[in-house]
Amino acid sequence: MINNQETNMSSSKVSQYRYVSYLWDEEKAASLGDDQVALLLYRSNLLGADLRLTNYAGGNTSCKTIEKDPLTGNPVEVMWIKGSGGDIGTLTRSGLAGLYVDRLHSLKNIYRGLEFEDEMVELFNHCIYDLKSKAPSIDTPLHGLLPFKHIDHLHPDALIAIAASKEGEAITKELFNGELAWVPWQRPGFDLGLQLEQALNDNPGIRGIVLGGHGLFTWGDTAYESYINTLDTIERASEYLAENYGKKRPVFGGARLESEPKERRASIAGKLAPYLRGLASEQQAMIGHFTDDERVLEFIASNDLDKLAPLGTSCPDHFLRTKIRPLVLDLPFEKLEAADAEILDHIRPQFEAYRADYIAYYERCKHSNSPAVRDPNPVIILLPGVGMFSFAKDKQTARVAAEFYINAINVMKGAEAISSYVSLPEQEAFDIEYWLLEEAKLQRMPKEKSVSRKVAFVTGGSGGIGKAIAQKLLQEGACVVISDIDEKALAETKAEFDAKFGKDFSDTTVANVLDDEAIKAALHATKLKYGGLDIVVNCAGLSISKPLADTTIKDWDILQDVLVKGQFLVSQESVAIMRQQGLGGDIINIASKNGIVSGPNNVAYGTAKAAQQHMSRLLAAELGPDKIRVNVVNPDAVIAGSKIWESGWAAGRAKAYGIKVEELPAYYAKRTVLNAEIHTDDIANGVYIFVSGLLNKSTGNVINVDGGVPAAFLR
Repeated sequence: MINNQETNMSSSKVSQYRYVSYLWDEEKAASLGDDQVALLLYRSNLLGADLRLTNYAGGNTSCKTIEKDPLTGNPVEVMWIKGSGGDIGTLTRSGLAGLYVDRLHSLKNIYRGLEFEDEMVELFNHCIYDLKSKAPSIDTPLHGLLPFKHIDHLHPDALIAIAASKEGEAITKELFNGELAWVPWQRPGFDLGLQLEQALNDNPGIRGIVLGGHGLFTWGDTAYESYINTLDTIERASEYLAENYGKKRPVFGGARLESEPKERRASIAGKLAPYLRGLASEQQAMIGHFTDDERVLEFIASNDLDKLAPLGTSCPDHFLRTKIRPLVLDLPFEKLEAADAEILDHIRPQFEAYRADYIAYYERCKHSNSPAVRDPNPVIILLPGVGMFSFAKDKQTARVAAEFYINAINVMKGAEAISSYVSLPEQEAFDIEYWLLEEAKLQRMPKEKSVSRKVAFVTGGSGGIGKAIAQKLLQEGACVVISDIDEKALAETKAEFDAKFGKDFSDTTVANVLDDEAIKAALHATKLKYGGLDIVVNCAGLSISKPLADTTIKDWDILQDVLVKGQFLVSQESVAIMRQQGLGGDIINIASKNGIVSGPNNVAYGTAKAAQQHMSRLLAAELGPDKIRVNVVNPDAVIAGSKIWESGWAAGRAKAYGIKVEELPAYYAKRTVLNAEIHTDDIANGVYIFVSGLLNKSTGNVINVDGGVPAAFLR
């Protein structure tokens, strides 16, 4: 429970912090009463909400409570700690591990030393109190062997800058007046927990411990005291760095070049992204991310870039996600005006050199039982004057990798301002990256979905069929950019998809398929967002049903423009991107049964749909050598959820068949051999079949999704 003294103190704290965020809400905390686990979760979420305090999924928080032993009924001390793989910013009770504290201490009796660290992780399971626990993390003993009720272990850039500096230990002692102990770098594990316990015994009365090159431990008797101790410590470290930036020498040795203007940076990045993605995906497909954050620009434009970038990162969380070092790309921007082959000829040798260097690092450092070498391509690519690209298995991982490298930049900047930056020794970095426990965690990852690592672009994506297609591709793991002319509908679709799939995996762009510049802008945004393009679904359309005599030139032109010209323009621009990547791709054109079947009062629409279908066959024949497949899905009579019925189309078709509009669904169903109504999801499934990998040797084909209309049978 928060007492009055704490409340008064907290109200005065808000204005004291300049470099961290004070987010504690007394009313919210008071509403949690004396539930220490709830207070742990509350504190954790506040700490994780400020990336200056810790990186995504970085660090651990814990608390200790007295619980009733389910077998003896006796009171026992239990530690609740963030489980393996969680993120404190989004931590919930289900993400905690609950362990008997006395059993954790009992592990000292059977610990066999550093050579046997890994076996201790399995023994954590014998200490579990809560059978619903998340798997305990490797940091469990670091918390369990310390006596404090509430403990925070975080990775704040400001503190790691001190911890990763040559004179870090002396600076820590002086800056914090001996109130923080120092433990030299060591890989997390049981022995490090013993060292923290010893550091506390050797330094009674301290309020925290700095782990060399790694992070910070702070604590308190209550959740609030631990929170304030953590903020105070990081604030002081941040102040110290701020006081020293530029004091001894310019930041990063000063600028050696001027960054390009923002629009120019975006232009270069969009032009370059598909080439980089193609090279980064030569072993396995990757999704891209680009940022020209000011912190990145300062670093990559500096005199110290060539000195610091090869050193690699310090904190294990950083290089596990970024690889030990980035690729610094040498690319005169005028090269981007050359042909694709010439651009690749300039970039490819740099990738090959990076791969060779990474494999040599693996060979130098591997052990007899090390996992096989992983993908040797760079995760982080720095282009001076422009920004940073990152590539990973999905968008969230690529974005987080970029955020982690910005953390590393912050650390290098701080360390160089107060002393000199010291990265982890190469062997230590390897032993973390290829740790058998880390490999086991990777092997336990769920199987990737069938269109994971793919980027899709869907036109007409906020309409019924287009939206259903976009949703199906998202469900199956793709990143999807949804294009439409309806800005309001796009915003609603984006909000819906963000809630279902997360903000990383979809994006929207307003574009009229009749405007080639708008299409180029939309696909440029796609390249910037995800690095390239794999799947194009031409779904934008409209329908007009009139007899020949009533069909106007305007009717004819709009159908030809949207359905035929739009498909052509989108395909043309998309193919250029796919060729730059060299990864093949899929173009799926949503046509209609009406392109095959001759129906009444349908001359303009049916002709345009037939043109779509034949264009698809022509493109399939042309693009086969590029491994770009072009296929068609023919819907028919999709009524529920389809925008096509919001126009006069339904009335026109009902008139043509001599029935009422409300009779159309039953009419269409009865004329099919399956007597089935067709829904938007059915069309989405047709698209999915083509791009799922099940038909990756099929091109120039058509799938009719119409319930079976004999007149539309192709063979």
